[in-house]
Amino acid sequence: MASNNRNSNTLVIPQASAALDQLKYEVAQELGIQIPQDGYYGYMATRDTGAIGGYITRRLVQIAEEQLAGRFNR
Repeated sequence: MASNNRNSNTLVIPQASAALDQLKYEVAQELGIQIPQDGYYGYMATRDTGAIGGYITRRLVQIAEEQLAGRFNR
């Protein structure tokens, strides 16, 4: 079953899409969650998809904090 991309989020930097996708797979692997190969998330538990999103957000905030800390500690 093909996935319908109904994502209404607009990336500020369109090239970031591949990096975010890679991060999604890394986080899922760390959590031991298998992402469907066909891209359809309808059969995944809400808890699993929420955990992936939550960890991605934490990781992005951590990266931003490290970049800001480096910028102000020079």
